Amino acid sequence: MDFRDTPDEADFRADLRRWLREALPTDWADRPPQVGHQDVALRREWTRRLFDAGYAGLTWLTEYGGGGKPYSYQAIYLEETGRVHAPEHIGVIGLGMAGPTIMVHGTDTQKKQHLASILSGETIFCQGFSEPGSGSDLASVATRAELDGDSYLVNGQKVWSSWAHIADYCILLTRTDPAAAGHRGLTYFILDMHAPGVEVRPLRQITGDPEFNEIFLSDVRIPVEDVVDAPGNGWAVAMTTLLHERGTLGFALTSSLEGNMARLLETVKAVGAAGDPVVRNRVAALYVELEGLRYTNFRSLTTLMKTGVPGPEGSVAKLCWSETNQRVTTLALELLGSDAQLDGDGGFWSGFWQYQKLRSRGNTIEAGTSEVLRNIIAERVVGLPRSR
Repeated sequence: MDFRDTPDEADFRADLRRWLREALPTDWADRPPQVGHQDVALRREWTRRLFDAGYAGLTWLTEYGGGGKPYSYQAIYLEETGRVHAPEHIGVIGLGMAGPTIMVHGTDTQKKQHLASILSGETIFCQGFSEPGSGSDLASVATRAELDGDSYLVNGQKVWSSWAHIADYCILLTRTDPAAAGHRGLTYFILDMHAPGVEVRPLRQITGDPEFNEIFLSDVRIPVEDVVDAPGNGWAVAMTTLLHERGTLGFALTSSLEGNMARLLETVKAVGAAGDPVVRNRVAALYVELEGLRYTNFRSLTTLMKTGVPGPEGSVAKLCWSETNQRVTTLALELLGSDAQLDGDGGFWSGFWQYQKLRSRGNTIEAGTSEVLRNIIAERVVGLPRSR
């Protein structure tokens, strides 16, 4: 892996930096870190700016409205936007999961209906994979879809669905053949979230934010034309979704961690601990983990650019990020001392680190638990025999 930008990549990076300086509010760098879930209105507005400037869907094919660029450009985008703490595209699930899956498995009608609106942020997708009884084990999905004329009648429950409360559509995994065991007999749908029988109930987390949701499906009718690929082939389609979720996930997570590391350094200075050798040693250890994560991402990116298919290395990045981020937030609160008990307007950065600490507890659960990821790494990266 050559870590230097090519001339074209260097031009792209310079143009992106220039655009970010012009597009972000003039006082953006002076604003304290935001506490709580991100502002939906702000992200909608920012998404439109990204789309108009050509920064949405950089790696998507040009025929679908994307930039048609190599994955290295998406990595540069994530690095540069992360460093200035720019807002994210509001359709992260559509951009990184639903859109790429529809491009591979969808019909022409599905592509025309959804892809352009995902890029512009007009359409927001959520994900309907996990269930109360099948979190990391998708093969045990129990939500039923029964063919009834020219539509499927769907009943069941999904959980941990980010953005479901504002989503227009859901990528939904169901069981259409109850007699088939495990991953067989699953079918993948595009669900209209405004269809009769769809109920979304927000789940309030330990942070106080209703970031995730439950989705209840009661006699919901999904037209047969909203099946993605073919009935019974849902497992293969779902694997495409999950592989693309991991595609440049490492760079997104690294940008997030780098942002928190920068804020940690600000906190160290603010509390007067910059000269403390113990603190310096702990910060250095976290920095080493950050850099290890960064170079692991480059190795993964090399494979992705050679093959066009994300590999299992993304599991390494996600595992490392989640546990390192928890250590960053822990150190930050230790640095605040007794002030760590102050939240809201009276606290340091209005309780930013308190929120981050609470939110980080979910890092080792979401997008694959640490236990499941270790199994994936052992089997698919290290090559150890299956544990079961």
